[in-house]
Amino acid sequence: MALNSQEFHTLLEQALSCRSPAAQLQIKEKCRNMFSENLVEHLQGSKLGTQKNEMCEILCLWILEPHEREALVAKEAIEQRDQVDYKALVEIYTLRKSNQLFLTKQAYLKRFKRHLDQDIISESAHSYQKILEALATSHRSHHAETSHHIAKCDAKRLYEAGKGITGYIDQSIILEIFSKRSIPQLRLTFSSYKHIYGHEYIKTLKKENSAEFEESLRVVIKCMNDPTKYYSKMLHMSMKGGLKNRSALSRVMVGSTDVGMEDVKNEFQRRYGTKLEDYICESIPVGVYKDFLLALVNN
Repeated sequence: MALNSQEFHTLLEQALSCRSPAAQLQIKEKCRNMFSENLVEHLQGSKLGTQKNEMCEILCLWILEPHEREALVAKEAIEQRDQVDYKALVEIYTLRKSNQLFLTKQAYLKRFKRHLDQDIISESAHSYQKILEALATSHRSHHAETSHHIAKCDAKRLYEAGKGITGYIDQSIILEIFSKRSIPQLRLTFSSYKHIYGHEYIKTLKKENSAEFEESLRVVIKCMNDPTKYYSKMLHMSMKGGLKNRSALSRVMVGSTDVGMEDVKNEFQRRYGTKLEDYICESIPVGVYKDFLLALVNN
């Protein structure tokens, strides 16, 4: 059965009152013990009057263990009605270590009886799918150590891959590199590229015509190389101009706490000239959802 009004308000008040990592862990553990394996169903099915499910959704994401949360996020991203939310999948595949991604895939298999890697692939492959498939292969097979020599060689291959006809990048070379290198190794490769050629690799992509593959590759690299900038931009986009994509906002807000909320806040203010807290106050209507967003930012 769903949470009743009293249970929901008690849970919410406890969550909003958390002001330290230790207190957060206590309330999360209490919630898990209270609802056991049915926590997701309890929260997703909880409604208070005409209140939308947005508060339940973000509370659920916040309480769950990271691998359980990402399994849920991945499933919802894949089952979007209009189109797959590939950015949600990119965040999972680029920002987690291989052992963490393994736990996410296990949680996905346990809950949905399907394999995550297989679910992101379809017959008419989108560019994001090609890149994610390559990263999935990398996570299964790569070595933990990084090599400056390999990074320099791969940087030169990336450069050569973009020297063809204007607007064309040799996708096979990009996908081969992504499938064979770890995320730390790829970061080192992009760092070597900047050192050798004097500019970021994504600037090379911007010089080309904006084909689907290049657009997708640029997002993946931004998320991989600088998650702080990536999340600050995603937060702004999810609240911009009355769009207020609550599902995306909830996901990236909780994700920002993983990469470092203080860094995300500083980057947001540097990039947009306003504090993240103030932007939330301007963009989100008064209510418990807004209060919870501000609590996450201030924590």
